[in-house]
Amino acid sequence: MTYAAEPAQPRPAAVPSATYRLQLQPGFTLHDATAAVPYLAALGVSHLHLSPLLEAAPGSTHGYDTVDHGRISAQLGGEPALRALAAEAHRHGLRLLADVVPNHMAVPVPERLNRPLWHVLRDGPDSPYAPWFDIDWTAQPGPPDSPGRGRVLLPLLGDRLGAVLGDLVVDGEELRYHDHALPLRPGTAGLPLPELLSRQWYRLAWWRLARTELNYRRFFTVNELIAVRVEVPEVFEATHGVLLRLHREGVLDGFRIDHPDGLADPRGYLRRLAGATGGAYTVVEKILTGEERLPGDWPCAGTTGYDALRRIDGVLTDHAGACRLAGAYEHAVSGAGSGGEPCADPHPAVAAARRGRADMTGPRGELAAEVERLVRLAVRIGAAEPAHADHAPWQLRDALRRVLTGYPAYRPYVRPGEPAPAVSEEQVRAALDGSEDATGRLVADLALGRLGSGPEKDEFCARFAQTAAAVAAKGVEDTAFYRWNALLALNEVGGEPARPGLPPAAFHAWCQYVEEHWPATMTVLSTHDTKRSADARARLAVLAEQPRAWADEAAAWSTAAGPGGDPNSDWLLWQTLVAAWPITPDRLVPALLKAAREAKLRTSWTAPDARFEQALADRARAAYANPGLLPRIEGFVRALAPHARANTLSAALLHLTVPGVPDLYQGSEEPLYTLVDPDNRGVVDLGALAVRLTDSATPRAGDLAREKLHLTATALHLRRRRPLGAYRPLAARGPAADHLLAFARGDDVITAVTRLPYGLARAGGWQDTALDLPAGGAWTDELTGRRHPAGPVPVAELLTAQPVALLTRRGEA
Repeated sequence: MTYAAEPAQPRPAAVPSATYRLQLQPGFTLHDATAAVPYLAALGVSHLHLSPLLEAAPGSTHGYDTVDHGRISAQLGGEPALRALAAEAHRHGLRLLADVVPNHMAVPVPERLNRPLWHVLRDGPDSPYAPWFDIDWTAQPGPPDSPGRGRVLLPLLGDRLGAVLGDLVVDGEELRYHDHALPLRPGTAGLPLPELLSRQWYRLAWWRLARTELNYRRFFTVNELIAVRVEVPEVFEATHGVLLRLHREGVLDGFRIDHPDGLADPRGYLRRLAGATGGAYTVVEKILTGEERLPGDWPCAGTTGYDALRRIDGVLTDHAGACRLAGAYEHAVSGAGSGGEPCADPHPAVAAARRGRADMTGPRGELAAEVERLVRLAVRIGAAEPAHADHAPWQLRDALRRVLTGYPAYRPYVRPGEPAPAVSEEQVRAALDGSEDATGRLVADLALGRLGSGPEKDEFCARFAQTAAAVAAKGVEDTAFYRWNALLALNEVGGEPARPGLPPAAFHAWCQYVEEHWPATMTVLSTHDTKRSADARARLAVLAEQPRAWADEAAAWSTAAGPGGDPNSDWLLWQTLVAAWPITPDRLVPALLKAAREAKLRTSWTAPDARFEQALADRARAAYANPGLLPRIEGFVRALAPHARANTLSAALLHLTVPGVPDLYQGSEEPLYTLVDPDNRGVVDLGALAVRLTDSATPRAGDLAREKLHLTATALHLRRRRPLGAYRPLAARGPAADHLLAFARGDDVITAVTRLPYGLARAGGWQDTALDLPAGGAWTDELTGRRHPAGPVPVAELLTAQPVALLTRRGEA
């Protein structure tokens, strides 16, 4: 039933030159991936980055809802298909990375698909699988014959229990509710229904009770994903056995770890994984807030790259213009200010984030059950130790809410029995905000492990960190980022809308830090989780350079659309149209409705307002039939096009040449204008891309797709030929010097890209701005074939054909 995680024979962890993310699903299986290998090899990547491989819930389009760790997904083709993919990849010089989901499993329908969970529901805390799942058995009273042993709350009923009793059917040793099939405790099948229900190790409940009474840890607020206690060695071995075996056998070469912030002990997990794989290439999906750094004692190559996304987007975004745009937005939405205010503290985006966090932890918040679990732990600690007694549950609840609301990062990384890291101490102090409240200090001390060790204290420490991560993810990225719509490009995973833009000097400093400390970290621009793809954000970034023009345009579009819209929803609508144009109503409307529900201001997933949602959908669809509006939208997007082109190509070249390992999302080698999932998880026609790759180098004016594909393949092949050298910033001279971002990689590669292209055009172009090309021989632009002598070269000449250049000394490259 479990697999021994044998220590692997150390083999060199091959650092990818570049990876390509494939979203496996029933519409794109391992067989389809195998067929795409020749194209991906020709494109120039070194590794295929596969979405989760283990058996997931039927029809899963993402694979994060694992139901069986013991086999490769049959709906993707199974292990034979994975082996065939690996063999084909190896024939073309490619290797495989796999996405690993250590934090949770699915609560599937029917429930028998998850056999470990099925056994727990049937046998309760006596099940050998009970240690697998993060269940607080103390939170729910147990069956009448074992009231102190607890049971699991299953919030899956469509109404209160009394209203659906007639829908519950006993079928042999199963209890059925529509498509749900639950095991019956042995010996209870013949009991009258009320008694039968009371005797189970689970309590069926109305789905709305989950937010306040749920007693198993979830993935964020998703009831259908139950947390797994991977920190238990036997659970690690059982849930990772197949993947570790495939790594030992050379089928898999590395791993991407999903959501490490959900783990009780991320460092311990990574150490166990490194020991079991001999140090395989591993990156973690860690969101770093602000200037937060990845813990240096984590044995991994780095993050999956959202920190790079923020810096690349940032250096191509006009800080001052984004601040003025924020002022115009606030003026349009609330009438506050003059419409031209700079970014100032307290920034409205920060206030939105704080409100989002507070909403999560409130008495009826979506994470109230998680807060209650911490309250129960603290009460038990106080009952056992008089020094920590007499903190009432309501005081503990209020203190936890304050600390979780004010916590400035995703979570602390405290391990019981070890001193808390200094950065975690600072973050908790920031969350307390100078408060001397005794209960707040108790919560802080427990969160930091200052009060000694013990089962309940250690559990509080781990659970606080896991809850803090859920509050940050749901309160900020999945609430506040859908409420504050000044510039949608800023509201990205790992983003900081209150700090738009990044000076070139700060960008260079970050690149040098990465090169020194995490040279094999991933870098990304688009992923399966980004709310808008890189090219959609590149187009929106132009709005930051023309804040007043955009504010006026948005107001004109709202007027043309007629009454019925509210300013905040209209800014969301109009910017979404701009970002993804051309887009069909069938793609646009679901994205708008998802955004509105995530914002939880006028409607939500749990309390949808049908009238508001219908009005929003009608307003979006009406734009397509409005003869005065549609041509104006199309014309505006056309006017943005040359500047958006510069941003797209600049971002792509930066992504492919800064320190780290670029991870390309499927289809992003050409312009990709997708929105939040599921829009960004569709099947990509890689066969058509393969055809276009054959002639991508042929110049064709106005063909951005050809330009981006050629740029991508050129840079990828350069990286595959040999590692890029040391990073060194280069500075231009002249009136438009701030619009050129350039750096060298060693002695024989230079990247030069345009930034803030709209402002550059308004200022008269490059004029006599020049870039000094280092001595030692002539330079060739790999994108155009044009040669340039060493020494000062006019930027207008360097970038005459394209807004970017990738220069090499041909003999050395």
